[in-house]
Amino acid sequence: MARLLIVHHTPSPNLHTMLEAVRAGAGDPQIGDVEVVVRAALSATAADALAADGYVVGGPANLGMLAGAVKHFFDTIYYPCLEETRGRPFGAYLHGGDDTTGAARDLQKITGGLGWEKVAEVVEVSGPVDGAATDACTDLGGVVAATIGSF
Repeated sequence: MARLLIVHHTPSPNLHTMLEAVRAGAGDPQIGDVEVVVRAALSATAADALAADGYVVGGPANLGMLAGAVKHFFDTIYYPCLEETRGRPFGAYLHGGDDTTGAARDLQKITGGLGWEKVAEVVEVSGPVDGAATDACTDLGGVVAATIGSF
């Protein structure tokens, strides 16, 4: 069975809505046999990342930059996972009050260094999370889960 790891930092209701939409999309029964594991960014470990076949990473853009908790996850797993997880698929979602550009750039640099393969565009939301954003997050979870489910 394929395993999808969703790593999140969810300090706000907007991010909670986005996380639940990603989880719902990833858990769609039509996708097939994919185990969905959800871990908070501050408690996710290299063992969690090594055991996964793909990833969704989500969190806030704080002052336009990737949140420290999400950065902590990547700092924790980077070297233990550098060679072992190369080529694995991932997706991401970000929420910011008014700007996610820097956070998206940070995420691209880190995942590029890890050699992860982006299989869906990053869902970037500024301001309130509306139905379109929720739908995009649901699709994101589904796409990443379906990608690893097809291996």
